[in-house]
Amino acid sequence: MIKVLKSGFYTTIQDKGRVGFASLGVPVSGAMDSYSSGLTNHILNNSLDCAFLEITLGGCKLQFLSKTTICISGGDFSPKINNQSILLNSKISIKENDILSFGKVNFGVRCYLAVKGGILTDIKLGSRSLFKNITSNFILKSGDYLSISNLKIDLETSRTLVKVNKNHFESKVIECFKGPELEALDIHQQKILFETEFSVSKDINRMGYKLNEILENNIPSILTSAVLPGTVQLTPSGKLIVLMRDCPVTGGYPRVLHVSEESINRLSQKTTGDKFQFVLQ
Repeated sequence: MIKVLKSGFYTTIQDKGRVGFASLGVPVSGAMDSYSSGLTNHILNNSLDCAFLEITLGGCKLQFLSKTTICISGGDFSPKINNQSILLNSKISIKENDILSFGKVNFGVRCYLAVKGGILTDIKLGSRSLFKNITSNFILKSGDYLSISNLKIDLETSRTLVKVNKNHFESKVIECFKGPELEALDIHQQKILFETEFSVSKDINRMGYKLNEILENNIPSILTSAVLPGTVQLTPSGKLIVLMRDCPVTGGYPRVLHVSEESINRLSQKTTGDKFQFVLQ
């Protein structure tokens, strides 16, 4: 069992998400950065379907009420066990009543905490991912308790450290494909789209990232159509929105691009003011 002493800025339970429920209007959800979250489960030899915590910009504090093994990957928020610094991307043995805390943000926006055997909260529509109106809560709160596996744990901490390519956090390249309405932009507009260095606005969340720069929009209105995580919509005001994991399943704005899975992961580690360019694949 894990007790949430402090919930932090925005901490949720996620897994690989819900697939196959778009007809019911249910988003995919799941980890914003599937690369980093998958790495945590891989290092622990967990099933890749195991649920974990997605921690945004740190700030949370957790008490482990039983022995386990953990791994933290993704953003570096100076994690500590009982005020002693621990490594990212490595197996860390946890003793009963150990306290995990986070401090200074060194890089990244989201980190992932996996435990051996996974987080064992209720499964709703094939997933443990928190989402409003699907699960009882959509974020963790201070005082929550989380069930984990009661497994025999080797209390010897692994010395193995998996190196992560810093390009995942630092690259300004967001790879994408043509969206269904891209050709409705004239050649000059398309040139601007791929030559502009866009910046992330303050209006960002798990549903989508709105960008600051304006791209003139003279595309006629379209019928509400299917959208997915990674769809880039062009709003009537000329602002672009990159849809993320909790996005709706339909939308009425022109879909000019679609961001690759790798680049969704990369974008999820960026925050307000960070800059990037779309690169067509």
